[in-house]
Amino acid sequence: MKRALTALVTSFVLAAGASGATGKDPGVSADSILLGGTAALSGPESAYYAPVAKGAQAYFAYVNAHGGVFGRKITYKVVDDAYDPAQTVQATRQLVQGDGVFAIFNSIGTEHMLAVRPYLNAAKVPQLFVGTGARAIFSGRSQYPWTIGYLPSFYGEGKTYGRYISANSPKARIAVLYENDDYGKDLRDGAKAGLGGKGKIVATASYELTDTDMSAQIATLKTSHADTLMLFALPKQVIQAFLAAHKLGWQPHYFVSAVSIDPFVMNVVAASTGKKTTEGAISTAFLKVATDPALAKDPGAKLYKSIMKNYCAGCDPTALAHIYGMASAYTMVDALKRAGNNLTRSTLMRAATHLDEKTNPFLQPGIEIKTSPTDYLPFEQMKMFRYSGGRWTPFGKLVSVRP
Repeated sequence: MKRALTALVTSFVLAAGASGATGKDPGVSADSILLGGTAALSGPESAYYAPVAKGAQAYFAYVNAHGGVFGRKITYKVVDDAYDPAQTVQATRQLVQGDGVFAIFNSIGTEHMLAVRPYLNAAKVPQLFVGTGARAIFSGRSQYPWTIGYLPSFYGEGKTYGRYISANSPKARIAVLYENDDYGKDLRDGAKAGLGGKGKIVATASYELTDTDMSAQIATLKTSHADTLMLFALPKQVIQAFLAAHKLGWQPHYFVSAVSIDPFVMNVVAASTGKKTTEGAISTAFLKVATDPALAKDPGAKLYKSIMKNYCAGCDPTALAHIYGMASAYTMVDALKRAGNNLTRSTLMRAATHLDEKTNPFLQPGIEIKTSPTDYLPFEQMKMFRYSGGRWTPFGKLVSVRP
């Protein structure tokens, strides 16, 4: 699989180099901007990731209804990759060479973005605010200057959990379930670094995206007699892990990575196992939980609900992956505005690397987005959350998630 994927990427890089665009950049006219992206619109991951694309499309529709960006209306074409990196490569090629998109925006998945990064950079197509927080993305800035991620650093997030345990449960015995790729390994390594010698990781187990359930991994981790379980996993696998532990009678203290903080995940677990299972779980977030009753009067939460109602027909507002799509779309619009009326791929990249966004309405209070030509990491802070009484509740001050 990896050999075939490498061959595909190599052929696309060569094609990009041989057919470098000249003259006016594609995807931009006097009244339109065409953006492209990939997402799992089908397959087992679609319930969690299709809302990301739909949320972004809804926000762009809202912006278009209010005049667009310098009079240009944004079209955001999303192609289904079924969360398969090989399909991501094919779909991205179609968007660039077939559809002539101006930029790739908000595509989802760490391995997926690493797979298409060489091709997009060879073609000098902006790959902006894509759904990954992997060290491999941010550390590759000098070699791949056209690529910027959007998620906070996975490694920095992992360090946050390690530091929390070090300060609050220094004798904890910790088991870690992680996805066997850059996403899961970054979180695992960050947690180990954050512990600083306090607490002890007594067992680890990994999973592949092709694994059908987490029962074997959880059974292995339970034999370590750990009292704490870190789930560095995607939403489906987090649900499976909770259910498997419950079936075995194991009740550890849970830490759940931020990509799986959607209330839907915990609601499914609680409905299947009882509320006690999820009580006290710890996570982090940079987005607002817009459907939380405590945010009923929050301007950002109200804007989210209004956009969902008016521009996302048939969408479930409780699926909060939508708000992630809106937040990233807000940042994209910010970059397009900063790029100015004379819009080119180069001016867009200049804007994207000079962000100073203090007012994104969909982010947790106090969290800002800043970039520079030497710092492509948009987020430096997150908020810690505890699951209690059927909802994620923020606590403490903002925490640093720099790697």
